[in-house]
Amino acid sequence: MRLLRRKSQKDAAESPPELREDVHTGLHTYVVGSRQARPNLPDAGCPFCPGGLEAPENYEVRWFVNRWPAMADERCEVVLYTPEHDATFWSLGAEGARKVIDLWAERSAALGARPDISYVLVFENRGAEVGATIAHPHGQIYAFDFVPELPLRELERGEQFDEPGDRLVATAPGWRAWVPAAPIFPYALMLAPDSSVPDLPSLDEAGRDGLAHLLVDVLERLDRVFDAQTPYMLWIHQRPFDGGEWPQARLHVEIVSPWRSPGVPRFVAAGELGSGVYFNPVAPEAAAQSLREAIR
Repeated sequence: MRLLRRKSQKDAAESPPELREDVHTGLHTYVVGSRQARPNLPDAGCPFCPGGLEAPENYEVRWFVNRWPAMADERCEVVLYTPEHDATFWSLGAEGARKVIDLWAERSAALGARPDISYVLVFENRGAEVGATIAHPHGQIYAFDFVPELPLRELERGEQFDEPGDRLVATAPGWRAWVPAAPIFPYALMLAPDSSVPDLPSLDEAGRDGLAHLLVDVLERLDRVFDAQTPYMLWIHQRPFDGGEWPQARLHVEIVSPWRSPGVPRFVAAGELGSGVYFNPVAPEAAAQSLREAIR
């Protein structure tokens, strides 16, 4: 019996990613047994530094196909923001951030042009608290062959954005950043352009410059609020690449941190997961005020 079980586990680990749907909830989950064997930390040196496994040559920004993909068919990519191992996104400055945004747009367009791709999600996890295994500044891109539930729900609601009022945190030419009225996480930010831009490839030069300035601004504020490299999750929602019109699509960036105070995480627990109703211990207005005051 033990031998059979070991064989089953080995087969699962070697199986390609499999998309499954829960018949009870309708939710989709990729079963990715192969990722269980991926290394948690590099054995020797950083693979993202120049000369490392994933960056044999020097670079400014770089992308490559993930060796441990969550989905098959080269639909998972890694984006390196800088060759500097100890940098942060905001320490790149607007010029460095603009190079990252250009690469995000380039890869969104390239992946979105594939006939098997319907949606491109750009995202970043920073910090061990949110699952990042390598500290070198980087993000990822997932290219789905369907439109995932959360962006689809937003699109069906018409991509509505509230007026921030006293939850406004910062502005840059053509962009605003604010704390949403009802965030799940203690510290959350919404970044949206003033005009209705549908996706990253559609951003013009001024729009990309504005986004670069705003990302640098708010991510520095987040670190200054806690006087630490704050763990965060960042994702970008944009128009699907499935050939549909999607006139209601509007590009936006969301950033959330699990910390409610320095080093103290806010846990999503059973009452919330079981109900789908969330309880935030930090008032959005207070979070916005802290972020506004977190300036040089």
